[in-house]
Amino acid sequence: MDAKSIITTLLRDGLILVFNQDKLDVVKTAEALMKAGVNNMEVTCRISKPLEKLGRLRRELPDFVAGMASLIDSAEMLCVYNKAHPHDPLPTAQEAVEGGACYLVSAGNFSDESFEKFAGEIPMIPGCGTATEVISQFSKGANLCKIFPAKQLGGPAFVKAIDPAIHKTISLVPTGGTNASNIPDYIDVGVLVLGGSFSMVDKDTMKRIIDEQDYELLADELAKTKQLIDKLRAEKYADIDFAKASVEQISWTTGRDFNIP
Repeated sequence: MDAKSIITTLLRDGLILVFNQDKLDVVKTAEALMKAGVNNMEVTCRISKPLEKLGRLRRELPDFVAGMASLIDSAEMLCVYNKAHPHDPLPTAQEAVEGGACYLVSAGNFSDESFEKFAGEIPMIPGCGTATEVISQFSKGANLCKIFPAKQLGGPAFVKAIDPAIHKTISLVPTGGTNASNIPDYIDVGVLVLGGSFSMVDKDTMKRIIDEQDYELLADELAKTKQLIDKLRAEKYADIDFAKASVEQISWTTGRDFNIP
């Protein structure tokens, strides 16, 4: 998979699931996503042994677009954290790439060094909290910019407020607190791809999924979110079929640039 095909998948899916649940099987979760019509997922470094889980996912489902998230692109912070957690260290961006990550998602900004290494080769989605960070990271090679933590930053109102400042050019991916009640507002203000965790699923239902390891039920619940996103995007952009559209077509219709050479 090249960078363009990976970004195409993210745009067609409209959803990046944050895999942050150690009690679920990573491969079965990905299979549930595929049944729901979503062909990507980010494995977050907030779970145990994330590189092992990513590696298994890439081996068993090689065509599934598996990213690695919650990366901390700071040698100094990694040194401090990994000294305290030697048996389950945080991977570097380089280790994530070597481990098979199809795309990279950071908790904060990516370093200049990582952009020099990976921009244009592997999709990069940095965490941003201001218009300045969004513009700076995009200028260095980011393909999309994660707004995190979206809920605490102001949710759809925050996206609506900063979008004019970036001239509605950079595609923002709100992550943190996204759910069925605010997804319509996010789509309305121009969001194309949303990041969301298992908190999108009702708590009692999610407990049942985990307790019973019911991946059919998980697929049904994830399909509801996918269908909602598809419906809302189709209403907002009536001239484009996201399920089949190319990056160029999506860019032309929405006005967003995805930093693809």
